[in-house]
Amino acid sequence: MSLPDLIAALRRGIGLTHKHDIAPVLAQLNPNANGTIAIGDDCAAIPDHDSFLLFAIEGFMPGFIAAEPHFAGYCGVMVNISDIAAMGGRPVAVVDAIWAQDAANAAPILAGLAEAARRYNIPIVGGHTNSRAATDCLAVAILGRAANLLTSFDARPGDNLLAAIDLRGAMRPSGPYWDASTTAPPDRLRADLDLLPQIAEAGLSIAAKDISMAGIIGTAIMLLEASGAGAVIDLAAIPCPPGMSLEQWLPAFPSFGFLLSVAPQNTPEVLAMFAARGIGCAVIGTVKPGPYLRLRLDDDEQTAWDISKDTLILKTPSLADA
Repeated sequence: MSLPDLIAALRRGIGLTHKHDIAPVLAQLNPNANGTIAIGDDCAAIPDHDSFLLFAIEGFMPGFIAAEPHFAGYCGVMVNISDIAAMGGRPVAVVDAIWAQDAANAAPILAGLAEAARRYNIPIVGGHTNSRAATDCLAVAILGRAANLLTSFDARPGDNLLAAIDLRGAMRPSGPYWDASTTAPPDRLRADLDLLPQIAEAGLSIAAKDISMAGIIGTAIMLLEASGAGAVIDLAAIPCPPGMSLEQWLPAFPSFGFLLSVAPQNTPEVLAMFAARGIGCAVIGTVKPGPYLRLRLDDDEQTAWDISKDTLILKTPSLADA
């Protein structure tokens, strides 16, 4: 696939286009109108004495729950913990809200939640349950704590852009989900995630974001959008499973995947930390001053996204003009 065709395919991807749904919600609800907590990060970071409480929630599409109810429940814990780690934090507890058509439909979802809670060693401390719903739905919220924050707002021109992805997994049958979690040793899962707060506490980075359903490129756009920055990404440098094409891999959601903005002098140490854990990590580009994302493939380089004209979650041109 040529670079222009790849860019066009990424822009049409459902994981990326769904992010546009966030901006109208923010405009209508006007969350955090007093401006004390930044909106647009992986978690809300609430100052609490000498640290931060981290608060986040994830919901899951009914189609995904119907296709893989156990894995959907598992993801309820897994993806929330990833959000906490992306902010430089460690998880404290989760609560769940489940709507199911009956107890039989609820059972595999609850089993997935319980399995992930055991494997990641995080307690489920409450929630809401309804077993008489028209369809099966799930939402899970998490509380965490961070001493030093990694944020989406602090990628700085001149930083290296790193991608850290656990490639020891396989695609799920239900969609573009790279599962490096359900078969991994629990101790390894927990120690791997602890790298992010270690990096934050050592002052090796102040900006990161977990790779979401928007994929690697969509996540980079959201990071740059929040930071008011741009970047050039070399697609060939992105850690990728053997034999998988870029058009398959770039939109995928990895169970362990993070983008980090790291100053050049700290880059060797951060790369070594991930390598020591067996996690694929590489410099995939450089943060630039301009409000754009450019992609490079072989000898071709093109602008994939003009952030000044087409933002994802913080605003859209139509809302700005209203």
